[in-house]
Amino acid sequence: MRTLELKIPPVVVVLVIAGLMAFTAKLIPMEPWHFTDAKALAFALVTAGSFIAVAGVVAFRQAKTTANPMNPNASSALVASGIYRFTRNPMYLGFLLALAGWGVWLASLPALLWLVVYILFINRYQIIPEERILEEKFGDEFIFYRKKVRRWF
Repeated sequence: MRTLELKIPPVVVVLVIAGLMAFTAKLIPMEPWHFTDAKALAFALVTAGSFIAVAGVVAFRQAKTTANPMNPNASSALVASGIYRFTRNPMYLGFLLALAGWGVWLASLPALLWLVVYILFINRYQIIPEERILEEKFGDEFIFYRKKVRRWF
């Protein structure tokens, strides 16, 4: 089912998942979490996610290649430096951490289950098609990079 591949901007996916998380938290209310630093943890996750995602965009800009996830064919360079030495997908990882922070802020374990949906959707409809295109475009260089660096973390 390739109809959704590279069709929905990842930011839209994040916003939809965040909305579903909020809806779930309202639909299935829970007692507030009883640890004092829940809000600090939420803030730390969102902040860390933001820094990781921005580091990915900065690395693309430094390499003078596109950061547009909808058109990996437009990539002019394979970026394997900076944050890309640790994760092949810092922007998606950053979004995941920000969503996790949102789930902690909502204090809802059921809402956190949407993180699995985010990972599955992004893997299937964004990352796998991107990797297929990058392998076609960069060949052995991408294959070596893929073997060396993990997809998420």
